[in-house]
Amino acid sequence: MRVTEFLDQAGVNYEICEHVPVFSAQGLAAIEHEHGKYVAKPVIVRADNRYIMCVLPAPRKVGLHRLKEQLDAESVELADEDEIGALFPDCELGAEPPFGNLYELSTVIEKSLEDDDHILFQAGSHAKALRMDMADYRAVVHPKVLEFTF
Repeated sequence: MRVTEFLDQAGVNYEICEHVPVFSAQGLAAIEHEHGKYVAKPVIVRADNRYIMCVLPAPRKVGLHRLKEQLDAESVELADEDEIGALFPDCELGAEPPFGNLYELSTVIEKSLEDDDHILFQAGSHAKALRMDMADYRAVVHPKVLEFTF
């Protein structure tokens, strides 16, 4: 698990949560008995031919128009599965961790996550997740904070 090695090197505490495979952020929230607002899901977009990782709470959706304005981009589109698979070759499709910096991607985080005390997210596998303090997440990822969801 690439993300755990990164967190270990950074000296960050985290908890590994093993469970039956789940294939959505809301499914992860349910199986881990966690409120969806604490489950971070990454969504990959292509903004003017560069990929950006958008991290948002499980129950929310990316507002592409709103994101386009805040990124000052000409176009913003969702990346397709083939693009995502190529960007995250060490992850199961749909289980990418919210660490764009590990994959040379800029990371933006939804403002509504900013003040949460912790987050839970899939860490490359549909059967494993990590829980960690939000302050630690922000310290190691350095995401740009935007308001881009609905």
